[in-house]
Amino acid sequence: MIALLFGVSMVGSPVHAEYADVVINNRAEAEGMRPVIFPHWFHRLRFTCNVCHPDIFQMRAGSNNITMGEIIEGRFCGACHNNEIAWAPDQCHRCHSGKPGLGGGFYNGNSAGGPSNNRNGSKRRR
Repeated sequence: MIALLFGVSMVGSPVHAEYADVVINNRAEAEGMRPVIFPHWFHRLRFTCNVCHPDIFQMRAGSNNITMGEIIEGRFCGACHNNEIAWAPDQCHRCHSGKPGLGGGFYNGNSAGGPSNNRNGSKRRR
């Protein structure tokens, strides 16, 4: 069940990104890894925006120069994925689960549709 929530199968089969997931592929494939699929809304349902933005992540897909070394040192994803708050970054397949060739950014859009993207301050309708 947990594997389904994160879009990762237990055998590590690559998955497609779903709506509002963030695909991070700035360097993953170039370094021999699958793209990262970050389930943004899965996290957003549990935390308010200011838990991560702007102190940990800039609020624009592709603007954070994330490396595994920095994650392991506790920056970016490693601020929580430290084996205390959430699992440690030693299980590559849990994040590097995307199908090869996925481009970076928000899947099915280039923004989260949050307040900073809505000039009149009202809720965005779809």
